[in-house]
Amino acid sequence: MASPRRFASFHEIAPPPGGEDWASMYPYYLVPHPETHTEEEARLWFADTMHWSRGAYPLGSVIAEAAYLGAGQNSTRIFALPAALGLDLRIQHGYVYISPVPVTDPDEIARRTEHFHARAGYYYENWEGLYARWKDKVAAVVDDMRSIQFPPLPELEPMEVVTEARGRSTAWDIIAGYRRLVDDLFLVWQYHFEFLNLGYGGYIAFFQFCREAFPEITEQAISRMVAGIDVLAFRPDEELRRLALLARELGVGNVIVGSEPEKSFEALAESEPGRRWLNAYDEAKNPWFNYFAEYGFTHDQDTWLSNPAIPLTGIARYITMLDAGEDIHRPVARLRAERDKIVSEYRALLTDAEATQFDELLSLARRVFPYIEEHNIYVEHWSHAVFWQKLWELGDFLLATGFAKNRDDLFYLNRFELEAVLHDIVQSWAIGVPHRGAGRWAAEIERRRGIVAALREATPLPAYGAAPDKITDPIAIMNYGITTERVTAWLGQGDDDEADSLTGIGGSPGIVEGPVRLLRSERDLGDLRPGEVLVCPITAPSWGPAFSVANGVITDVGGMMSHAAIVCREYGLPAVVGTGFATARLRTGDQVRLDGATGEVTVLRSAVKAGESTA
Repeated sequence: MASPRRFASFHEIAPPPGGEDWASMYPYYLVPHPETHTEEEARLWFADTMHWSRGAYPLGSVIAEAAYLGAGQNSTRIFALPAALGLDLRIQHGYVYISPVPVTDPDEIARRTEHFHARAGYYYENWEGLYARWKDKVAAVVDDMRSIQFPPLPELEPMEVVTEARGRSTAWDIIAGYRRLVDDLFLVWQYHFEFLNLGYGGYIAFFQFCREAFPEITEQAISRMVAGIDVLAFRPDEELRRLALLARELGVGNVIVGSEPEKSFEALAESEPGRRWLNAYDEAKNPWFNYFAEYGFTHDQDTWLSNPAIPLTGIARYITMLDAGEDIHRPVARLRAERDKIVSEYRALLTDAEATQFDELLSLARRVFPYIEEHNIYVEHWSHAVFWQKLWELGDFLLATGFAKNRDDLFYLNRFELEAVLHDIVQSWAIGVPHRGAGRWAAEIERRRGIVAALREATPLPAYGAAPDKITDPIAIMNYGITTERVTAWLGQGDDDEADSLTGIGGSPGIVEGPVRLLRSERDLGDLRPGEVLVCPITAPSWGPAFSVANGVITDVGGMMSHAAIVCREYGLPAVVGTGFATARLRTGDQVRLDGATGEVTVLRSAVKAGESTA
């Protein structure tokens, strides 16, 4: 078992019953192995349940590969972050674990610092223009993904193949299209991290200056100096608010029921005001409802387009708030006034030279901040939506050929196995013989369905391996909340399920008390009631309407720049993020107090002990 200064090792923890042989589903280099045992033992590995809250399917592991390739090459090889290389990747029992790789040699840090200043400096100086080009680059990749087709295999090639002397079969486009789709995914994730680490770096530079100049300043005070900035990530929720206001103006709010979208649409279509509202709804859908209810890292997550109950539930909630006389707008003016007041008070404590440096770093932090949230829209939502759509179309192709029995069979193959299956299909078609592997893969896919189901029922451990002396990776710190202090706290908390307190990172200031509502999926958001404290593994960008209902937020994962922390600050909602164990310790009905400044969560009353818990 784990010692006081380390977590358990990968090989020490058995898979859940039914999950045996899970490792055979994934590429060999993604799973722990005796060959890499020494290195795995020496480092900290923490669960990326922010993006894979219920584990990664075999085919879905390709996104983990693409993401951490992009993170690694930008940190290590392109911009040369001084004190951090990439994030190493393993899959353990179906869940994604990542490990920050630090640079510890002072001479190497100094050498990399010179490169970093020159390379990052170029981006900071030309941020707006480069960011505009970045948006075009990502849009071009998404358009290329969208153009990929997987048409049925014909009995004979069209006559044009002969008359145009093409000399090749159109069937090869199936394999080439799949390769393009995977290549585009890897490319868009390289673009993803082109700016993200620099965005965190710009904020961290300002953060560190403030900590040195104002030793007593809180993390929340620093983060609030960049609050109140309009970013694209808030636009989908703003569309819901706009539609709620329009529904009341047109007098059709009473027929919008989130749980019954089809009935709502039919009722709206019966009147002229209702049809006007539907036109506005249709205009908002593209692109703003091309938005996952979570992060879009698995094929089985709904988008607002695929499941209109999600946006309609949010709209209905805002209508209810309007009917009660509440203001549904985000308090931007108040946030900006508070921001400017904090900036003015702290700036007044500095010398002229210090104030000049403060102004420069604050300007940089505000310049780079929008990307920290906006990249989610372009990559995790828009590009992932097209990626999964194309894979579903490929699933239809497999069904049409008779190779697959179910539309989702392909998700139980890893990316290399799926390409091999496509070669089998195309080659068998070309030669005129039956598929060579349909039967063996049908049996294997059925076996894997049981394994995946068992893995997804289990709760992943928050971490494995050795606790490092210091965490230096900016993504681990800012996004995941994996700090040296957090790891130490996790080591002290992990085994005490009866503890009446939790500690995390104060993500948004404020002290509130209320009953817990434990939610593990976006599908449960409709259960959240006004005044409840939302407890979840992590919030997603699309959970905006929930922030208007909740009294506070507690998450397992997340740092000061995680979505949960940023959005709670923008909504003025107290939050504690990165607790590690909130969803394991707390249950629906528990009465808790959370302090968003100190990161403390106190259980005032246990629903389990009182026999009242429902989750």
